[in-house]
Amino acid sequence: MKTITYVVANQKGGIGKTTTATAMAGILARKGKTLLIDADPQGNSSATYQAVIEDQATLYDVMVDSDMLPLEDAIQNLPNGDIVASDPLLSKAEKILDGDVEGLYRLKDAIEVLEGYDYIVIDTAPSLNVILYNSLIAADEVIIPMAADAYSMQGLQQLCDTIKAVQRRQNPTLKIAGLLLVKFSGRSNLERRVKEELQQQAKELGTKVFATAIRECVKTKEAQDARKLLIDYAPKCTSMQDYEAFAEELIGK
Repeated sequence: MKTITYVVANQKGGIGKTTTATAMAGILARKGKTLLIDADPQGNSSATYQAVIEDQATLYDVMVDSDMLPLEDAIQNLPNGDIVASDPLLSKAEKILDGDVEGLYRLKDAIEVLEGYDYIVIDTAPSLNVILYNSLIAADEVIIPMAADAYSMQGLQQLCDTIKAVQRRQNPTLKIAGLLLVKFSGRSNLERRVKEELQQQAKELGTKVFATAIRECVKTKEAQDARKLLIDYAPKCTSMQDYEAFAEELIGK
């Protein structure tokens, strides 16, 4: 089976990327061997996995090491799963890789020689930077979490333009898997209106809004505080039920 690499991306912060990425990784790990890559310098996924960065290779080392440190050397096998941890130094990679002809392909090159994984999930920072470009170039599919609020579509066009530029120049097989509504109740007129607008915009962008929407649940914050995966902390909560349904919709099994 070919490794499938998913990128969770949205340049708007506080949208639930990390919750989505860690929930996906937890679900996919029950379907096949799964690796989570934390490409956000804030390191929230790394914190959830209780990963370490002291005296341990991280994604930063993989991205900037002149000798091309193998991705395998940065993997931590932890109770919550396998992860390549982020590092606050990752925010400096932009300057280090700027002007490097191969700089946009560091992650792709690292993933291509990695063996033994069925799924890779990449959690990204809320910005359009060289690490996001690396993630998109290395990926098969992009998932864009969206909130059904008045600001939900701000920046969506720019992100999609970035994705399309990568499709044209560096990764023609990259696919926008869809927009995933998160923190969604569907009870307000605003949410229903924004959902309709997103469905129209998704169509114009050549993608879709996933039929499954993720309801907000206090258990997600409790799981983060406990530094556990939601699937382990509260497998029957509403958010987890929704993420399970979303995963089935995404991979079709």
